[in-house]
Amino acid sequence: MRSITITMTMLALGAVVCANAQTPPHKPAAALEGKPAHREIRVLARNIAAEARAPLTSAEIDIAARVHVGTLPCELGQTVVLSPDARQPGYFTLRLGANGYRVSPEETTTGAIRLEDKAAGIVWLQLANKSMLMSQKLGRRLADECQSPLQAQVAQAMRVNPPPSVLDAVIQADAPKAVVD
Repeated sequence: MRSITITMTMLALGAVVCANAQTPPHKPAAALEGKPAHREIRVLARNIAAEARAPLTSAEIDIAARVHVGTLPCELGQTVVLSPDARQPGYFTLRLGANGYRVSPEETTTGAIRLEDKAAGIVWLQLANKSMLMSQKLGRRLADECQSPLQAQVAQAMRVNPPPSVLDAVIQADAPKAVVD
């Protein structure tokens, strides 16, 4: 049933693309008002591709349960809005300004929470004390120091009682040991 829905949606998308391709370039913008914009077509195609993805694993569902959702203020006055998808548990809608992304959890070896929109090249990383939005295509962070209320509490606790540095363990291991005769 799902494959039929995806096939029908792809056929509809193909019809829209063909209709746009047949429009002569000399028509004024007012004549094209009823047709979807190129950006809308890209978003629709991206959403179809995301739905065609294999179902989430139990580990990915567990990761999704730990995601901080809501309106998250970031540095430089930016705001990220992260909300769960009511139709598909485990998926989220992420908005930064006028841009929207459909992200899903990915397993990591570090324990960080990672949500990704592979088609758009967007990665949301959530740590204990902050979250950040990165663009793999641009190779830079789009938003940093985004914090939910719980993350702000953890960040404050880390400022008061900083965790030990990973370099401290290396320094102690390299310290000369006393020789006992």
